[in-house]
Amino acid sequence: MAAHIGIAKKDREAIAKQLSKLLADTYSLYLKTHSFHWNITGANFNSLHTMFETQYNELWLAADEVAERIRTLDVFAPGSYSQFGKLTSIKEETGVPEWKEMVSQLVEGHEIAAHTARQAIKTADGAGDEGTADLVTGRLKEHEKTAWMLRSLLK
Repeated sequence: MAAHIGIAKKDREAIAKQLSKLLADTYSLYLKTHSFHWNITGANFNSLHTMFETQYNELWLAADEVAERIRTLDVFAPGSYSQFGKLTSIKEETGVPEWKEMVSQLVEGHEIAAHTARQAIKTADGAGDEGTADLVTGRLKEHEKTAWMLRSLLK
């Protein structure tokens, strides 16, 4: 049975395309943050280890929320590493950088996700999809706040 939620199929697909990019950014940022949590060393170990854990847990829950919104729009959500790799703008880190570089990369990742969220909001607003706009506005605020908190460590 097709979805009849007051949003045309082509609009739902356009919104889902933007949400898929946000999902890919969210999942990529989750993986990077979790890796940094595992591999952090140095004098700031305890505080950064704990901070990264809080952040990757939040991202894990957010990925589920974004994917479920895509499904609510009656579109299949991407769910593989290769799909996410094609959709994300966040650069993969295969090494173990020093803590300042870890924090810098996470700031950049959250800022990228904020940009992606803004585009998704524009697409949702254009289609009258208040549900998606509301969800993604929350994600935008979380990415901006996290970027600010991380950026503050570098001053």
